[in-house]
Amino acid sequence: MNGSRIAAVGHYQPAKVLTNEDLAGLVDTSDEWIRSRVGIRTRHIAGPDEPVDELAAHAAAKALAAAGLSPADIDLVLVATSTAIDRSPNMAARVANRLGILQAATMDLNVVCAGFTHALATADHAVRAGGARRVLVIGADKMSEVADWSDRTTCVLVGDGAGAAVVEAADEPGIGPVLWGSVPEMGNAVRIEGTPPRFAQEGQSVYRWATTQLPPIARRACERAGLEPADLAGLVLHQANLRIIEPLAEKIGAVNAVVARDVTESGNTSAASIPLAFSKLIEQGAVATGDPVLLFGFGGNLSYAGQVVRCP
Repeated sequence: MNGSRIAAVGHYQPAKVLTNEDLAGLVDTSDEWIRSRVGIRTRHIAGPDEPVDELAAHAAAKALAAAGLSPADIDLVLVATSTAIDRSPNMAARVANRLGILQAATMDLNVVCAGFTHALATADHAVRAGGARRVLVIGADKMSEVADWSDRTTCVLVGDGAGAAVVEAADEPGIGPVLWGSVPEMGNAVRIEGTPPRFAQEGQSVYRWATTQLPPIARRACERAGLEPADLAGLVLHQANLRIIEPLAEKIGAVNAVVARDVTESGNTSAASIPLAFSKLIEQGAVATGDPVLLFGFGGNLSYAGQVVRCP
């Protein structure tokens, strides 16, 4: 085998929808204020009886079913999350237990909003190195649990959800080389810290970094896959804020790509945002099997990771 590919994807969101009008009853804000600044209309919010591993397991079960696989076919489970309140068992072990995946290696990755693309690269490396046959890669976060619901600059952003992909060996590589890195000296620009943990960020610093420093990095991720941005059929950026997504997409130069804008209905779901948006594009038929799509995560730590993948 010369590489790995995404065999199938799946996603899950809680049933409860929180609108901008609902938020206006909690903090000093309005639908117009939120839309004009971040482009979000709604977000899904998990209840107190819906832990992160439950969201993750729902998305993972859908990906397994779409791939035509059983839990016994999986030998590595990777969960990208930054909202795991408990330390042990880790989230991957909890998901494996829920799904009946026995004897698999289980690992969590906390790279916040770039977590899924880091986990996808890790899965690709594990398969190509012979350390795993099939990997379940999940991005899941319950951002509502770490939100400060009195801070209108951050609580309007967050949502809950999960997305998953099944990665397996392939004769023709379907996951391109990853380009990843970080700017740790600026890491405090996005934080989830304290007791209880709370999400906070320096919005202007993140905006400037994302829209000025990331476009050439995203273009280099395309180059590593042997493509130009104009060759892309889809572009799935971290769904942070529509005011970041749109200028970043324009500067990358993916002029023929469908640009995911799931943030408008899902909010910022951190590590879940890329697999959630990617799964929806596939479900909607916006991209077809074999199409090249750039997945590009960025955010906390200020970390980034991107790779071109072929749609399952």
